[in-house]
Amino acid sequence: MIALRFYRIYDIGREIDLDWLEKALAQNYFTARTSFVRVKPKSIMIEDPPLMIQMHPIRVERDGRPFEFSVLARVYDIGAISFCFIYETPDADISRLEEIAFLFAGQEGLSEFYVQYLKTLGEIIRPHIRNFAIDPDFYEDYSVYVTDKRDDSIDPVALLLGEKTNIAPQMREEIIKNSLSYTTDDLAILSWDSALLCNPENPTDLIDLIEFANVQVLELRYYDRELAREMEKMYDDIEHADQMSPFFRSRQYHAIMAKLMETSAEISEIIEKVDNLIKVTEDVYYARVYATALKVLRSGQWSESVSRKMRVIKENYSMLSDEVRIQHSNSLEWIIIILIALEFGLAIWQALLMVR
Repeated sequence: MIALRFYRIYDIGREIDLDWLEKALAQNYFTARTSFVRVKPKSIMIEDPPLMIQMHPIRVERDGRPFEFSVLARVYDIGAISFCFIYETPDADISRLEEIAFLFAGQEGLSEFYVQYLKTLGEIIRPHIRNFAIDPDFYEDYSVYVTDKRDDSIDPVALLLGEKTNIAPQMREEIIKNSLSYTTDDLAILSWDSALLCNPENPTDLIDLIEFANVQVLELRYYDRELAREMEKMYDDIEHADQMSPFFRSRQYHAIMAKLMETSAEISEIIEKVDNLIKVTEDVYYARVYATALKVLRSGQWSESVSRKMRVIKENYSMLSDEVRIQHSNSLEWIIIILIALEFGLAIWQALLMVR
């Protein structure tokens, strides 16, 4: 048995009520919630399992040969939408897997189909989600190759890189070091954009774990980009405010601070949900696979980038808050000086009246 799964994941920039969406789609579409089948319920915890929607299959031609893919879409409550193109055949061996993998290396020839399905799914769910919008050029893609047995006749590194070339030992070691096994009969090798799973049983749980890791990384990338845009706007607003008179400058600072507080609160809440999208607790092997997937996808780097931008925003909020307090203090001092001057003036005026 061999299977190839090609993923492309997008973000709509807003949270989704999956319970409500599931009820809205139930009459016209086959839907289901994601569940893990080979582990105890407490081993993997998902607060709000993604909604799966069965889409129509597609027929793709590569090198003059037709391939039929089944298509699944998954909608996540944090705002991610995943498409998976699945090619599966029970009778083929790993050499056939290698052949097809090279034909579709880098998901070659599939981009236009992803765009079509993105448009189709958008038409399905747009009536049920306010302000629905997706940037088709911003996505995370990943390929998973599956076979039912280990076989040393192919080079797994070349398969995962999608290149038939003399691969340097350092590059080979970089990929092979991310290999994991639960028994002597299975093997999982993960790289930054693909994975090879050799397992006598269908490793659906491992495949789903890899998808969850990709969703988390996409969300971190998305909000890292959003924070970069907010920071750029923040600096422009501060520069504009500095050119105003003290009175209007203070009011503009207040407006900037309110926006920064709103942005910080919203993104902190979303990032908390992203970090807790799934928790792998009691199953040690699944936890290792999930941790390795996050590592090779550089989740830690994106998380640190988001945290660094959040710190910069909070530092600028504190700076503006201090500036507003200083301006407020200066205003109070001038008010006091003016009141004292008025009091002196009134006293002098009263003294002059008495002299007369």
